[in-house]
Amino acid sequence: MSNKNDIGQIQWRDLTVENADHIKDFYSEVIGWKSSPHPMGEYHDYNMHTPSGETVTGICHAKGINSSLPPQWLMYVKVESVKESAERCVENGGKIIDGPKMLGQMFLCVIQDPAGAVLAIHE
Repeated sequence: MSNKNDIGQIQWRDLTVENADHIKDFYSEVIGWKSSPHPMGEYHDYNMHTPSGETVTGICHAKGINSSLPPQWLMYVKVESVKESAERCVENGGKIIDGPKMLGQMFLCVIQDPAGAVLAIHE
């Protein structure tokens, strides 16, 4: 059941790339983030933390369930219904990039707006 107060809010952001090991090191050097492994079965993605320890983002390998995601920072916005929002996306000139699908306990879909910008929506 959705909490109506958080519909429309950005709730997460991450980056999916071919070489997450290298890119997480890049951001550690450039931004000062620290990384910790996030198990994905046979490999690890990374949670990225501020120097004070707050988890602020993820850096993921472009494989497995993430293989079809574009190599860009992706925001995740909560919607009431992924299915309905995905249908409205297409009806309004957008495209479905990935999904709708389950990712762990989250039902999500990656959409592209008519200008080409990409966003993940989830329940």
